[in-house]
Amino acid sequence: MTTYADRTFTPPERIRNFCIIAHIDHGKSTLADRMLQITGVVDERAMRAQYLDRMDIERERGITIKAQNVRLPWTVDGTDHVLHLIDTPGHVDFTYEVSRALEACEGAILLVDAAQGIEAQTLANLYLALDKDLTIIPVLNKIDLPAADPDRYAAEIAHIIGCDPGDVLRVSAKTGLGVEALLDEVVKQVPAPEGDADAPARAMIFDSVYDTYRGVVTYIRVVDGRIVPRERIKMMSTGATHELLEVGIVSPEPKPSQGLGVGEVGYLITGVKDVRQSKVGDTVTSQRHGATEPLTGYREPRPMVYSGLYPVDGSQYPDLREALDKLQLNDAALTYEPETSAALGFGFRCGFLGLLHLEITRDRLEREYDLDLISTAPNVVYRVLKDDGTEMTVTNPSDWPTGKVAEIHEPIVKVTILAPSEFIGAIMELCQSRRGQLGGMDYLSETRVELRYTMPLAEIIFDFFDALKSRTRGYASLDYEEAGEQQSDLVKVDILLQGEPVDAFSAIVHKDAAYAYGTTMAAKLRELIPRQQFEVPIQAAVGSRIIARETIRAIRKDVLAKCYGGDISRKRKLLEKQKEGKKRMKTIGRVDVPQEAFVAALSTDSSADKAKK
Repeated sequence: MTTYADRTFTPPERIRNFCIIAHIDHGKSTLADRMLQITGVVDERAMRAQYLDRMDIERERGITIKAQNVRLPWTVDGTDHVLHLIDTPGHVDFTYEVSRALEACEGAILLVDAAQGIEAQTLANLYLALDKDLTIIPVLNKIDLPAADPDRYAAEIAHIIGCDPGDVLRVSAKTGLGVEALLDEVVKQVPAPEGDADAPARAMIFDSVYDTYRGVVTYIRVVDGRIVPRERIKMMSTGATHELLEVGIVSPEPKPSQGLGVGEVGYLITGVKDVRQSKVGDTVTSQRHGATEPLTGYREPRPMVYSGLYPVDGSQYPDLREALDKLQLNDAALTYEPETSAALGFGFRCGFLGLLHLEITRDRLEREYDLDLISTAPNVVYRVLKDDGTEMTVTNPSDWPTGKVAEIHEPIVKVTILAPSEFIGAIMELCQSRRGQLGGMDYLSETRVELRYTMPLAEIIFDFFDALKSRTRGYASLDYEEAGEQQSDLVKVDILLQGEPVDAFSAIVHKDAAYAYGTTMAAKLRELIPRQQFEVPIQAAVGSRIIARETIRAIRKDVLAKCYGGDISRKRKLLEKQKEGKKRMKTIGRVDVPQEAFVAALSTDSSADKAKK
């Protein structure tokens, strides 16, 4: 052990930093559970399934949302080693979490279900790991299942990463079979972290959380030097300095330690309550004799989908702002800015990496911060060139320019679909109906095919995945990445209630899909808006042209009930009087749209409950 001023640090050559990359439901969290048990950091009494999935949402949905790190002791050939495991999410919307975890590691376990084979999202994360020159350990999980075909999928993995099929390890995370041998391989294959123990301290922040009592808890990976308690540290991007109140490790619960040396992963607490002081990707150094060059940070995530979040009760607006501040600390991919809506009041325009990210964020805000929220229909970012040569960015239909438009550019993505070859026809038909262009097709084996398409992002954020799953009986897997933009023929569809546009229901769609959106939304609102004392027309319009109409019939009072017998002229007089009253009411009356109608009309059918599993 190396000692500095009576403080003991683990030598870097005995440290192994690795993560697990896999598709949803391929057994990442179960494998992490077995590792916790086998290394003895969690005893049998405290053990529970999905131990590292801390959030209720994660446990309910059976998916990992947050990357979690844990320190594991392991002995090989009589030598004690320290393993730092980071359990990563498998969903395409949380790729940013994976990229940050990979930055803190030297190796990755590629975990594949022996009954399903490699999936599109696993492939995407594998390429991320290969880009960062990580050592890949291929592993087949669930070999105890009756449907498992390890020989076939070992050959498939070997073909993709260029190894021998015999090098693919075989484990059962459920029973623990082969997990000890896997930990031995991690020690043998993953390189030890490199860094200068005598250089000025440099540590990278890869995650943060907010604790009500202790303030911001920052998770770091030390690259050079050492981080010890009671010294003053500096955040290199902001220049802010703090005193370190506590430095510790996560094993799997936080434990204070004497400090962190080269290659170690742990946490630090400064007592700071300002959530903007700890930025993911920032470099931490000592205030005295600190480093001058920061570590290369992460690529800033670009939001793919925008949606408005509004509190149902307007008085909760400040609470929503505070909640978003705290959540952004824990989820660096979330962006937001204030906006107002005539129908919904004050709220925030939030940027997300995908539809599941939107659903999870809204769910977390409602649960963890006790808020009631309405989210508007998600849309993407458009670049609009006007006739006068000016350019503007549109993230909200209400920002759509009113004058003449020369060109409209929309974001496109490269889509990778892996599926059994029998579904090629159904997949191609679906992609072409969503304006997709076929980029290529490869057979991974006789029965599995990889299709590559270029598609507008707006076509896949809503219900594309659900449609894909239903056409392939659940066998297809999907991954997408941004691929620039293309010029498109887009229009803004306005929904008018009694001739007045309601900004919350407006949408930007392709010209060919405008009629379908208009008729669907008008029919939906006719069901949701309660009948008024007067007739209410619901219209869908593109510019000044009405493309669809529905009518909510008026509630009529029977003014003739008191008339029995007598002259018809008296009855006609009463009916004429009622008609005049309805006409006057229609000119001054306001259509009452209940909040439930907004929620129901704007709610997306493709929800996280149907997430990519």
